[in-house]
Amino acid sequence: MTDAAAHTGVFITFEGGEGAGKSTHINFLAQTLEACGFEVVRVREPGSTRIGEQLRGVVLDPENAEMADWTELFIYEAARAQLVAEAIKPALERGAIVLCDRFTDSTLAYQGYGRGLELDRVRRANELACQGIVPDATVLMVAPNALEGLYRATKDDGADRLESAGHDFHVRVNQAFVELAAQSKKRIRMVQSASAKSLTSQSVFKALADVLPQLERFIGNEDHFASLDVKKVD
Repeated sequence: MTDAAAHTGVFITFEGGEGAGKSTHINFLAQTLEACGFEVVRVREPGSTRIGEQLRGVVLDPENAEMADWTELFIYEAARAQLVAEAIKPALERGAIVLCDRFTDSTLAYQGYGRGLELDRVRRANELACQGIVPDATVLMVAPNALEGLYRATKDDGADRLESAGHDFHVRVNQAFVELAAQSKKRIRMVQSASAKSLTSQSVFKALADVLPQLERFIGNEDHFASLDVKKVD
């Protein structure tokens, strides 16, 4: 019996400020789990569906500077509702492991704390869009310097509409993630980004070992982490 055959669906979300390393470590984790025989579904918010990618283009377009904060929130929630219905829920029902780049914590951090929308209303909107789906665990990637992370995220392709929101906005967002982690200590596991990606990835594996015990065998195995392809994207 393979690891996958004995497993039911697991939903893992990755959160953090701009340039914190979420995509890299989702990739590392996915490659490892796939090698164990699991079906792994990688998704991002907003996006990963035809409708979601169209909404992503609208909400992140710097040309849409006049967009109201509530409009921004509802676009994110619409993209999430489509993602849950079309990709996340079906994958979990067939026993896959779903790795999601951003989910409801980002909405609270960016639209709630960052934009200043009423948190209770943001939470209610999240609940409606999630259709009962809740993460089994969340990895919060914390960069040593949040503004350096923002620089890394924007240096090649330029800043999107949210990345252009200003210093104070991103300070609020990063502080919000830490506060949210303190409120949900069991679900949210904070991982400090190290200079060596292999060290950070091992910290991610340790943080998730209670949910995915198959990861324990790889912790401390430098050869395994050296074999992972940081550029691999499905």
